[in-house]
Amino acid sequence: MSAPVRERSVVSSVGGSSPAPAAGWRGGHRRPAGRNVLAGAVLAMSVGWVAVVFAAPHLTLGPGWRMVALFCHLTCLVVGFGAVLTVDWFSLRWLLRRERIGTVLTTARGTHLLIWLGLVGLVVSGAALRPDTSSALVQIKLVAVLVVGINGLFLGRVSDRLAAVGDGPVPWSRLLPAAVAATVSQLGWWTATLIGFWNAQH
Repeated sequence: MSAPVRERSVVSSVGGSSPAPAAGWRGGHRRPAGRNVLAGAVLAMSVGWVAVVFAAPHLTLGPGWRMVALFCHLTCLVVGFGAVLTVDWFSLRWLLRRERIGTVLTTARGTHLLIWLGLVGLVVSGAALRPDTSSALVQIKLVAVLVVGINGLFLGRVSDRLAAVGDGPVPWSRLLPAAVAATVSQLGWWTATLIGFWNAQH
């Protein structure tokens, strides 16, 4: 884990200032992000995912509650995936040298809670919709959701390492993991979204 650094201000390309979050920040609060913590979070997420997968086929809702679950499912998709797209949009602007790294990290920190609320809401409401877990497409979607969650945990560690660089040149040793994690995130979200859309039409 990179050591915390002093928060610094960087001037954005559109004027004003954009403070670069210090390493170790997660959605506005500081907490350890060491390997043991990360491993524990991955284990907890995996156990929760397995529990949801096994419980989903046994849940039965009436028509009214099913509509509520579907509404929550779509709302969580908009919130979670929308927040992810926002962060990736600013990341793309940074790669094009239209934004400073501090702007990207501040945006990521601000959307952190929305992304996790959207993802957890998708899992819970999706289970309430009683998906056919014997379907190959549904299984792929479930795995994609798990990958998105685990990848999100690693993205927090990647953000710490980028924050430690500040507004200076970002070495490939830190840029490459960020690019890979962002790509995995996009692939996972789009896979789950497209399969969900396909299943809704058939």
